[in-house]
Order: sequence, then structure tokens, then C-alpha cells
Amino acid sequence: MEPGWQELNGALYRKFEFTDFTEAFAFITKVAAVAERLDHHPDWSQSWNVVEITLSSHDKGRSITARDHNLATEINRVYDVFPNG
Repeated sequence: MEPGWQELNGALYRKFEFTDFTEAFAFITKVAAVAERLDHHPDWSQSWNVVEITLSSHDKGRSITARDHNLATEINRVYDVFPNG
């Protein structure tokens, strides 16, 4: 399992916290580019400085696949460049 992620309700889940809204939004923007490149798109929400991401493969019955683990790894790499990462 990728660091920081947990299996929750048949999906990979992680909560990320940032200094402020702008930093959280910048993170989402960077993750969006990665998700588009991998053609695998997360479910997520942002509330001020908190971003919650859920990964599952919709085309595989919303189960966890290697694509989810790969995206989780890439998301962790994006998060690592932020001050709280």
C-alpha cells in the first residue's frame, strides 16, 4: 500500500492538508495534469485547506486495480513537493 493511503469502502482513500485554500487548489491542479496523463481520474473534494481523494477503477466495477495504486504513487510524489508533504 502506498504511504498515507488506506483501503476504505473498496477504494483507496487519502486526506491531504495544506497551509491554505490556494495551496490546496494548486495541488489539485497538479494532480489533474497527472490524472489526465495517466487517463485515470480520481474522485475528490476540497474544503478550504483539505483535499480528500478516493481512487477506484470505475471500468472494473469500482474496484481497486494497479491503475489506482499507480495514481496513488504519483499523487504522493506531487504532495511531496508541498511544504506539508
